Amino acid sequence: MSAVEKKIQELGITLPTPAVPVANYVPFVRTGNLIVVSGQLCLGADGKLDEAHKGKLGAGVSPEMGTAAARLCGINLLAQLRAAVGDLDKVVRCVRLGGFVNAGPGFIGLAPVMNGASDLMVEVFGDKGRHARSTVGVAELPLGVCIEVEGMFEVQ
Repeated sequence: MSAVEKKIQELGITLPTPAVPVANYVPFVRTGNLIVVSGQLCLGADGKLDEAHKGKLGAGVSPEMGTAAARLCGINLLAQLRAAVGDLDKVVRCVRLGGFVNAGPGFIGLAPVMNGASDLMVEVFGDKGRHARSTVGVAELPLGVCIEVEGMFEVQ
């Protein structure tokens, strides 16, 4: 078992089967030493969406639930990344995360919600998990989810 996989196991995380695209895109693209992972939703280990992760932050979805949903998105990013490279020990660095938060009017707590995914990358990869990031509030997201996260990773 790779060191990163062991760390994931120690964190009590089981990586799910990567989600299959539902439109005209691919789950990830490799160009040189970069893997760009398409936006991942907050699907559970069973591949299903918990109703608690649907809706808008600040209008029915609590910041705590949004943070937990962002962590789920991060777990799904890791599953896609593993599918792309086979062994997560090949990850040199998490370069960037982009977060899209389904936010109600006036909700400004976007950054702390996105920490759910960012903190996960640091927990899993240590300093290699520190990354650049953008987080934006949006009016709607696919399937009505409260958050979507995309990522870019440097690999060997």
